[in-house]
Parts: sequence; structure tokens; C-alpha cells
Amino acid sequence: MVKFGLQIPWFSWPGAPDNHRQVLAGAARAAEDAGFHSLWVMDHFFQLPMIGEATLEMHEAYTTLGYLAGVTERITLGTLVTGITYRHPGILVKQATSLDVLSGGRAWFAVGAAWFDREHRGLGVEFPPLRERFERLEEAIQIAEQMWSDDDGPYKGTHYTLEETICSPPPAQRPRPPIMIGGGGERKTLRLVAKYADACNVQGDGDELRHKFDVLRRHCDDVGRNYDDVERTVMLFSPPGEAAIDMARPRIEAGAQHLIFTGLPVHRPEVIASFGSDVFPALAD
Repeated sequence: MVKFGLQIPWFSWPGAPDNHRQVLAGAARAAEDAGFHSLWVMDHFFQLPMIGEATLEMHEAYTTLGYLAGVTERITLGTLVTGITYRHPGILVKQATSLDVLSGGRAWFAVGAAWFDREHRGLGVEFPPLRERFERLEEAIQIAEQMWSDDDGPYKGTHYTLEETICSPPPAQRPRPPIMIGGGGERKTLRLVAKYADACNVQGDGDELRHKFDVLRRHCDDVGRNYDDVERTVMLFSPPGEAAIDMARPRIEAGAQHLIFTGLPVHRPEVIASFGSDVFPALAD
């Protein structure tokens, strides 16, 4: 059965920022009531150029997820996705663990290699070359796995050294929150997915997705992993109504198991509710 998610990519709606608390709470509750499985926020510090000006409102992701956890009960919560350069991985794992514990086991650990150089330069965050970012991404996942295990000893990598990988309390989910790796790079990203992740997140139309999933399957074969153990999530920028149905169907047919809709007017809870009444039933088959 296909799952559905909702991503909130902006906070610039009528009345913002004075009504951010009310709109976010209303959107989260509407999504939960409509039957969305997951709720996501971008992990960025400046608004993205393909959406609007860098100066538009943008909240820190894990603070926002903590608030959303407090106003919901069932929906799962995550970033889509955290650039690994933004936080030291030991601190990031602690943030994700706290979210998982305080939400009652509803957190995702979703990470990627990062790409938005302007926000790095703007806030003084180191932005190493792409090859190093992928090395840091792999080490961060290894750190997460160790911190969520019974081994609280040292971790020694090329880029990160931790003397004690203590994580107390442990996550509510056992053995750990699901790990998602975002991106569709065929040589590095999807190979890391096959090696470490519980889920991938890619974009594309039906044919593009079939190709990406075929590449992922080959990487899984190479590392001795069951391809079906990796949840295939796809982000979809779509208007509501029939357009959402028409855009979703070919992606589901291509193998998507978890569609994450983005770009919706989340300040209008009736639009979110319409997915539960109109879109999801039409895609149920």
C-alpha cells in the first residue's frame, strides 16, 4: 500500500510570521486527520532560489519538528533532508534521538550531502568539496549507527573523531529511527542508500524513476542487500485535486512506495483535507 507524506517548504503565507504557530499546528493536524503518513520540513537556513528570495522566512528544522511533534500524535516526522555539513553528526544524532523519544517513536533520520553553497557562506558554515561531503555523509551515518547501538566507545574517522558515542536516552524506535538518504546520484548517493539506508528519496517522472530504481537495485545486488528492504520515497511538487492524481499515478507505477507532496498552500487546511477525501482514495488501487 502506498504511503503519502506532506512537506512544508516555506513559511511565507498571508499573515506570516505572526501566525506561524497557528498555521503550522493547523496544517500538521489537518495532515494527520487526512491520513498522511509523514510530515516533513526542509532543513535549510535561507529560502531556496527556486522557491523565492533568500530573505523569506525559514525556520530551523529540528526546532520546528519538535513543535510539530507536540501538536500531533501519529504522523511521522523528518527533514527532507538534512545537509550533513550543517551540524556535527554527534549533535545531529542527539537532536534526532530527542525528537524520536519525545514524539513517541515518530522520527526519521534523513540526510544528504548538502548543496546550497549560499547559506553556507552566508552563515559561515564550512562547505567542503563534493567528494569530501560524501565522505562526511558516510561517516555521519556510521556515527548514527554506533550511537544507536550498545557500543558507546570511540569513533575514529577521516573527518570526525568522537571519544564517547553515548546517546542517552536511546531512541524510542528499535533498533533505531529509519535512515533516509536523499538524492538520486547514481554512483555515490544510491550506492550509499544500498549500503546503509532504510529509505531513499528521489525525484523524477515515471521513466526517470524506473531508471533510478533499477540503478538502486543493481547497487543492492552488489552489496548483498535485498532491494525490497529499501523504501522508495519520491518528492512530488504538485497542485491539489486531479493534477495530483495524474502526477502521482505514473510515479506509483514506476515503483514509488511513499509519495511526499510539496508546494501545497498549507495555510489552507481544507486543501490538505482534500487529499484525504479525494486524492488518496483515487490512488488506492
